[in-house]
Amino acid sequence: MAQVVLENIYKSFPLRQGEQEKEANTVAESVSPLADRPSSNSVLRRINLTVEDGEFMVLVGPSGCGKSTLLRSIAGLEVLTAGNIWVGDRLVNDLPPKDRDIAMVFQNYALYPHLTVYDNLAFGLRRSEREKEEGRRKKEEGRGKKEEGRGKIQGEEGRLQKIEKIRKKIEEVINDLASNYLKNPLSYPLFEDFLGGATRKLPPGLRYLSEREKAVGKRVREVAELLQIESLLNRLPKQLSGGQKQRVALGRAMARNPEVFLMDEPLSNLDAKLRAETRSQIVQLQRQLRTTTIYVTHDQTEAMTMGDRIAIMNRGQLQQVARPLELYNKPANLFVAEFIGSPPMNFLAVEFSAPLLISHPQFRFTLPDIWAKSLQQYDGRGLILGIRPEHLSINPPATKNLSVQVEIVEALGHETYLGVCLTDAPAVRMQVRVPPERSIRVGEELWLAIAHDKIHLFDPDTELAIFPVR
Repeated sequence: MAQVVLENIYKSFPLRQGEQEKEANTVAESVSPLADRPSSNSVLRRINLTVEDGEFMVLVGPSGCGKSTLLRSIAGLEVLTAGNIWVGDRLVNDLPPKDRDIAMVFQNYALYPHLTVYDNLAFGLRRSEREKEEGRRKKEEGRGKKEEGRGKIQGEEGRLQKIEKIRKKIEEVINDLASNYLKNPLSYPLFEDFLGGATRKLPPGLRYLSEREKAVGKRVREVAELLQIESLLNRLPKQLSGGQKQRVALGRAMARNPEVFLMDEPLSNLDAKLRAETRSQIVQLQRQLRTTTIYVTHDQTEAMTMGDRIAIMNRGQLQQVARPLELYNKPANLFVAEFIGSPPMNFLAVEFSAPLLISHPQFRFTLPDIWAKSLQQYDGRGLILGIRPEHLSINPPATKNLSVQVEIVEALGHETYLGVCLTDAPAVRMQVRVPPERSIRVGEELWLAIAHDKIHLFDPDTELAIFPVR
């Protein structure tokens, strides 16, 4: 397991012929001359993020915000324009994907259709075992060559001796291949692979299993048991349901026991019920394995229920990184406040007058004392007031309450959502969550009270949140 550190990450793509530069480039021109050239579009800008060892980090944001590009950059599938990526104590910028010790689960599962579930799970393991053996063999050969080089004789006599030595070595290899092929260290692994492949479909008692294949099989069955897919090992992907395919894709990543898991919207192809079930399975597995995980989604429900922390992205930049409830209760800016929460937060343009008066054409009320110090500089200025649907309640008419007309009623059984508009400003629409016991009709006029201790205020120029000083 390992910590993942992203340092000042930038990623740009060249513009296609006739394509206009994205608006985001104008904002970033003064930030990074490397990342934002006139002939490129910047999709990631100034990304600084630390994912702790064993943490479940969720990257969330609207489509096109750069979250999948960031994930692919960590995996090594995209080349960075600028910045550094650390996995543990290793700088992995220049390492190919296979050497980063990272496993990725894709949105479309990416299973091999001609291989069984067992072989899909074993594929990466077999390859990594071969690479380990090849690395050990090359290391041994290198050590032998180094020792041989130390005793090299200089001049013409040394050259002739070397040629004679090579000739004798070739003779030895030929004789050894002719007389004892199966014991040759170069050819024996190839023969094992051939024999294992030729007998793989035979009954278990007749199959040939090398020590390497026995180790692979043990790991495959451990993962299959963990994911409860032991009965599926002999099936092809086309014989599996969407949820089963998803578990096989997860198993293939888990089998390698990597330092980091990357998951790119792995549940988007599942139906609502299966998505909820698989979501809880992934969380439980991650807690069991304690593998550092970076999970990409555009679904804020997945983000809020799965992540230890959530990183919210928009237009290629991080907006806020925090725990789920902190994001919900203390959004850093207008975008986060609107993005997190279902239904989303309502916003109203209001005026502030010292010491604590908030006024709107339809209502006015006094803020709690904790706001006094934070709002000193805003006297006589406009603010944006945010209030969540559950913090509005039906009350009698009053100066501090809003008069609204009901446009939509969505009865869900355990609660009811209302779509309303202000009576004197029909273009201003809001959403309200009310108890299911209250019977409400479309067209009905209501008065809504705002929970003053639950409001959020934002600077209309910077869109940053203003927090009370407690």
